[in-house]
Amino acid sequence: MPQDHELEPGEYRARGGIVRKMVPGEALFAIPKARELADKQGRKLGFDFLDDAAVLRMLRLRHYDDTQLRGIGMKLGLPSALALTGLFLYWGGYVQYWESSKSQTTFYVITGAVVAVILILYIVFLARHWGDRARQNVRARAAAYRDIAHTAGRHGAELPEFYPHYGPYPFAANFHPEAAELRLPGEECSS
Repeated sequence: MPQDHELEPGEYRARGGIVRKMVPGEALFAIPKARELADKQGRKLGFDFLDDAAVLRMLRLRHYDDTQLRGIGMKLGLPSALALTGLFLYWGGYVQYWESSKSQTTFYVITGAVVAVILILYIVFLARHWGDRARQNVRARAAAYRDIAHTAGRHGAELPEFYPHYGPYPFAANFHPEAAELRLPGEECSS
């Protein structure tokens, strides 16, 4: 589905931008183990997993966060790949065979500087994104919701296969109670 498709009530974008329908909380929390886990995680993460509107917003924020990270990767990845490929081809086709050792050394220094700049850009942009505490809160809540849904599914809830249709966050999913809330584009600030 195209990214500009307007979401209907109860819909969110999952992995790959595919539009999915959220499973109502009553289906998940009819399972006592899932309800118990939701209560426990809700207290820990300052979030009401029983509130469908809040969960839907969190699912949409999770996709927004994922899209932003993918965008950073594309903005950095393509130019980096082109620059490194160009340097490698120039080295393989010209520098190593026809340049003097002084010119080769100069090429290696310039190449080292280019690689260092690329690495610094990756570190800065990714640390800024992954280190953002509001985004980490969304990731922590999304990871907990995924665990809750999988617990409900393992104990008899009728859920779509692979619900909620995204993977876990293996890192950068810490909860920071003092952090401001992440907002979707176009969402008004309530302060």
